Amino acid sequence: MQIITYLAGMNKKQKAIFLDRDGVLNHEVGDYIKRFEDFKILPHVIPGLKIFTEAGYLLVIITNQGGIAKGLYDRHEMDKMHAYLSAELAKENIHFADIYFCPHHPQTTECLCRKPGSLLVEKALSKHHIDPSLSYFIGDKQRDIVCGEAAGVKGILIEPNEDWVPHAEKICSKTIATL
Repeated sequence: MQIITYLAGMNKKQKAIFLDRDGVLNHEVGDYIKRFEDFKILPHVIPGLKIFTEAGYLLVIITNQGGIAKGLYDRHEMDKMHAYLSAELAKENIHFADIYFCPHHPQTTECLCRKPGSLLVEKALSKHHIDPSLSYFIGDKQRDIVCGEAAGVKGILIEPNEDWVPHAEKICSKTIATL
């Protein structure tokens, strides 16, 4: 009986919020964030992510980091930014299920993982048993929306550095209304 219950739980799909990084979670400076010292978390991020966490959404970052391919910064510098972001959010009991990034740039390398391609979203959907029809992608570029929608995830386009908490509230009020 326990095995059947466990297996039934494995088939249950989860809902997720996919987030671009620069301009959505941290301050967009108009060019690459090349140094850890320039990485600033936007003030609305913690309240917005708390809303999603409390509503049971998995949080996944999908980000293009083409500056690595261009030699503007290295993976170590990017990893410091992600570690800092994760540590600051963990203080508020907010955790990312995963952080996916594409280190390539079309000027240097062809790849399948760069947005607007949907490969990284598709990997997350499979790995975390996410139902795309229950999920959203918040991004500040059209390529973010194209990426999410190609994988069946609803896109929400914001302006760079825009406070997206009203979108979080709207999404979660819909979720509560359907329970």
